[in-house]
Amino acid sequence: MLIDITRLLYRRLRGRLPTGIDRVAIEYVRHYAATGRAVLTIGPFDAVLSPVDSAHAFALLLDERRKVTGFFARMALKGYFLWWWMSRNVADNILLNVGHFGLENSRYAMLARRRGARPVFMLHDLIPITHPQFCLPRATADHLARLSNAVKLGAGIIANSRHTLDALSVQCEAMGLALPPTAVAPLASRLPVADAGERPLTSPYFVMLGTIEPRKNHLLILRLWQRLIERDGDAAPRLVVIGQQGWQCQEALALLRDCSQLRGFVFEKGACNDAELATFLHHAQALVFPSFAEGYGLPLAEALAQGIPVIASDLPSFREIADQVPEYLDPHDEAGWLRLIDAYAKSESAERTQQLKRIAGFMPSTWAAHFAIVDAFLDRLSSEVA
Repeated sequence: MLIDITRLLYRRLRGRLPTGIDRVAIEYVRHYAATGRAVLTIGPFDAVLSPVDSAHAFALLLDERRKVTGFFARMALKGYFLWWWMSRNVADNILLNVGHFGLENSRYAMLARRRGARPVFMLHDLIPITHPQFCLPRATADHLARLSNAVKLGAGIIANSRHTLDALSVQCEAMGLALPPTAVAPLASRLPVADAGERPLTSPYFVMLGTIEPRKNHLLILRLWQRLIERDGDAAPRLVVIGQQGWQCQEALALLRDCSQLRGFVFEKGACNDAELATFLHHAQALVFPSFAEGYGLPLAEALAQGIPVIASDLPSFREIADQVPEYLDPHDEAGWLRLIDAYAKSESAERTQQLKRIAGFMPSTWAAHFAIVDAFLDRLSSEVA
């Protein structure tokens, strides 16, 4: 198994915290580290690391406290001076790319493919194509290129949800592309189950989790909190916003950081490790998840796995994950969101009590189940070649 670690290494070099896609990529490193080899790719150029270098790379990526600068410099020097280092036999090996990285280039991993490697890609969403208004101007063209290259170059495609695969099928039909073999493997939470220790806030509070960007709909929630504070004063619930700064988030950041009315009621937390996140979720009244579009929705899965209620947008991917467990609303329905936040601020409300009963019967997806699907899929692809 060849695992493309370029995205993970690049983002670590830049000091970026893991996104949802990065967290999935880390799980693939964790699962295949014992038997896999690491690959670095830039356009058509790629290097398959030795078993020793691969083990070192995987260990670095699985420990977020360790620096990767020195390792990257050594790998770059090897690739530049030792051309034979890039010539390893990879015939019939699976090359896994689960982070979209590099797929804009139709010559992606050309050297590895010429040597017989068979790429398999994970597709997380088609949002830049289906919802371009929430993305950078160049994102649509880039994602169309990724999709086209993944379909044309891939021996197989893994989708994180049936919703994502359905959207891919529709887009491929519109582009006249034939899909390679596919599999749907739902994602899972890796968060530790928090204990009933000390609360991070004494007042009742809600959590909003995700990159701060227009698609996540932070402005709706922040404006609702302004209304709650105006109406209830100090009795208003608190809100913890957990996520990194993303694209076109100036208006949301201005409210978060400069609005005196929200001070003491709304708390921004850009950096949050897994243990802290689990604790924040464990004690929350609910997770609020008002996104306009999602390919999956890992925060929803993480909250429900912690036994915490969720108030979410009515999206197909959310219903695929959680069926009827959460409360669902239109992401534009301010009155509906305010009504449910009022209800869930009371721990013993009928709405919150009923959802907790539904959560008791919820069976969250696991990484073991995910990789059972993926391993069977990859075995099938390998047997077809044999």
